[in-house]
Amino acid sequence: MTAARPRPLAQLESLLLGALLAGSCHAELSGERPPPTRAPAAAAAAPPAAEGAAAEGSSEQSDEPRAAGGAHDPELAPIDCPLRQQGIDPTQLRPFEDVESYIAFLDRADRATWQKPDAVIEALDLEGTETVVDLGAGSGYFTFRIADALPEGRVIALETEAEMVRHIHHKATAAEAQNIRAVLIEPTDPSVPADADLVFVCDVLHHVQGRQAWLRTVASSMPSGARLALMEFKEGDLPEGPPESVKIPRDQLVDMVTDVGLVLASERVDLLPYQTFLVFHKP
Repeated sequence: MTAARPRPLAQLESLLLGALLAGSCHAELSGERPPPTRAPAAAAAAPPAAEGAAAEGSSEQSDEPRAAGGAHDPELAPIDCPLRQQGIDPTQLRPFEDVESYIAFLDRADRATWQKPDAVIEALDLEGTETVVDLGAGSGYFTFRIADALPEGRVIALETEAEMVRHIHHKATAAEAQNIRAVLIEPTDPSVPADADLVFVCDVLHHVQGRQAWLRTVASSMPSGARLALMEFKEGDLPEGPPESVKIPRDQLVDMVTDVGLVLASERVDLLPYQTFLVFHKP
């Protein structure tokens, strides 16, 4: 058995909140209490009582802020579990600790030295009011950074792994990030909403089976004037990235995307050391 790693107090508090929220995600499905009433204005469920949080004899049910009458305050981030909304039983997911190491790998500090997230966000040239789709969001590495650049916009994090959706949802709830929504999608159906202003796809396309059909679905869902920002690892012997056999050459990327009706709008050749950065738009 591997010894438990010491954690900073803030991280422990975050994990505790995640565990409480995980209880709220699966309690309804397991029959522990009746379904919460939805608040009409925010379409968000009332926050359930934190299990075991109140001492016996105490009237305090939860540390979550509540609006009058016990309903979830519509001014705060909704806590209703997105997996439950989509009919997924969160009790069947891998435990938090089983995916923690992968999340830590995706979010590791040294990634910023070559991923250059701040430079990427700047290159997206956001106005701050857009609806941005983080397609294949993973741990939310870019989701939260993009959300910070959208004071009057929102990010929809689309992901095929339910555990990552759970992670993003819990992190957004803990941070009271009201402009982030996590959604579980099928690998063959990118499910881009029709009001997307920008579809952001970072290091995802080489994982996709049936890439041309997948891109065609993405393009057909985008409204006229919307953009697609696409990043993939460059060819060659690089210290980061997937095996050479799965990399997609730059010219092939351009051909694949333009074949589904999008137009290459810009390319930042020197922005990233290991990745191609392309932006397309839909006429």
